[in-house]
Amino acid sequence: MYEEFFGFKELPFNVTPDPRFLYRSVSHRDALAYITYGVFQRKGFVAMTGEVGVGKTTVVGAFIDLFEPSLEVAFVFSTKFPFEQLLFLICKDFGLSADGLNKAQMLLLLNEFLIRQNEDNRNAVLIIDEAQNLSPEVLEELRMLSNLETRDRKLLQIMLVGQPELETLLNMNELRQLRQRIPGICRISMLNREDVENYIRYRLDVAGGRGNGVHFTSDSFDEIYHYSNGIPRLINILCDRVLLVAYVADTRVVDGRLVREGIRDLESPGVSSGRHRVAKPRA
Repeated sequence: MYEEFFGFKELPFNVTPDPRFLYRSVSHRDALAYITYGVFQRKGFVAMTGEVGVGKTTVVGAFIDLFEPSLEVAFVFSTKFPFEQLLFLICKDFGLSADGLNKAQMLLLLNEFLIRQNEDNRNAVLIIDEAQNLSPEVLEELRMLSNLETRDRKLLQIMLVGQPELETLLNMNELRQLRQRIPGICRISMLNREDVENYIRYRLDVAGGRGNGVHFTSDSFDEIYHYSNGIPRLINILCDRVLLVAYVADTRVVDGRLVREGIRDLESPGVSSGRHRVAKPRA
């Protein structure tokens, strides 16, 4: 609605993860370096955690965009299945026909596929999102799955991505063998006040709006930071609403007053921003 008014080529604050909009804070840059190292050094497992909306999926997307020609990727988003059903989903996402196969047959099919990928110099990566919902039994089966290897390298790189509860799960005593295979757990932190300002400016740049008169004042960044607690998804939700408020008010200057108006809109009955998950009192 407001793209033409501000001169944007596209919406700057979509909540859909888009690697082009990844703002590389120190934490996000470290996370990208960590998963790159783990995958290409064939460590077998990497694990990345962070609060809801902090940008984990966007980091994963940026990694795939950077290295896609050398990767064969399978995504699994449904994590509350028994291992055999999870294995079926893994095979299907790698493009393998696993209909009617039992567990042993699927493992054989997957192993043959991984050997072919290795021979073609391609790195097979399994990405499991919402991994904090996996049961200890399934995680132990995944550890055994990582045993598919040649004499000198792991054939499958498993990336566990989840909320902070994943760390608690991985540190359970019964999963100590799995934990020992993971080269540290990468934690993506929330943005600080300076990063929030830079994040907003970066997204405006990518969307093509910085040179067209839209201007966020210093107090607007303060309000956005305190509301969002540095969670990128909440920043996007609020900034999208604030730009709509500015458009309706026929102004290209976003100040603290407009941000507070946008916050009131989001906190009106019937409007869900998700902020209740991370909100904290202002000092």
